[in-house]
Amino acid sequence: MNIFRFAGDLSHVFAIIILLLKIWKTRSCAGISGKSQILFAVVYLTRYLDLFTTYVSLYNSVMKVVFLATSGATVYLMYVKFKATYDHNHDSFRIEFLLVPCALLSMVINHEFTVMEVLWTFSIYLESVAILPQLFLVSKTGEAESITSHYLFALGSYRALYLLNWVYRYMVESHYDLIAIFAGIVQTILYCDFFYLYITKVLKGKKLQLPA
Repeated sequence: MNIFRFAGDLSHVFAIIILLLKIWKTRSCAGISGKSQILFAVVYLTRYLDLFTTYVSLYNSVMKVVFLATSGATVYLMYVKFKATYDHNHDSFRIEFLLVPCALLSMVINHEFTVMEVLWTFSIYLESVAILPQLFLVSKTGEAESITSHYLFALGSYRALYLLNWVYRYMVESHYDLIAIFAGIVQTILYCDFFYLYITKVLKGKKLQLPA
C-alpha cells in the first residue's frame, strides 16, 4: 500500500469521525443530508459483501468493518435517535435519479459480468455521485456550518488522494483501473467549487455559502 492510498483512507476515516462527533455532540443532524448518508451506506454494503469470502489483509478487513459500522451508525442517528432534528424539507434530492442510472451503467460497463463484480462496479459509480444530495442541501439552505464544511473537505480530499494513488500505481506498478479512475475524476470534479469556497471562506473564518 502506498502513501497516497493510506492518506486517502485516513482522510476518509477523519471525515466520518467529524460527522459522527458533530451529530453526537450537538444532538442534532441539522445541515446533514440523510439521503447522502443512505447512499454511502448502500455503497459500502454493495462493495464489501466480500468481507466474509475474500481476505486481503487485516488492514483491509478492519477498514471494511469500520466503514460498514459507521455508515450504519450514521443512518441510525439521523433517522432514529435524532430524527426530530433532521431537515426533511431541504433534503429533497431525488436519489432514484442516481441509483437507477448507476445500477444500469454497472450492468453495462464492468470488468466481469458476475454478481460480485457488478455490485462492486455499482458501488464505485454510486460513490462518485453520492455527495450530490449533501451539496444540494447546502445549496438550498444557502450555507453550511464550519464543522459540516470540514467534513465535506475531508471527504473530498479522500477521493482526490485516491486519484494520486492511481497515478502512483500506474507509474510504479503499471496497474490501473479505468472504472475507478473515471469515477474518482467525476467525484473530484463535483467537489471543485466546494474546495475553492472552503479555501477562500472557511479557512479564513467565514461561513461557507454555495450559490443557489
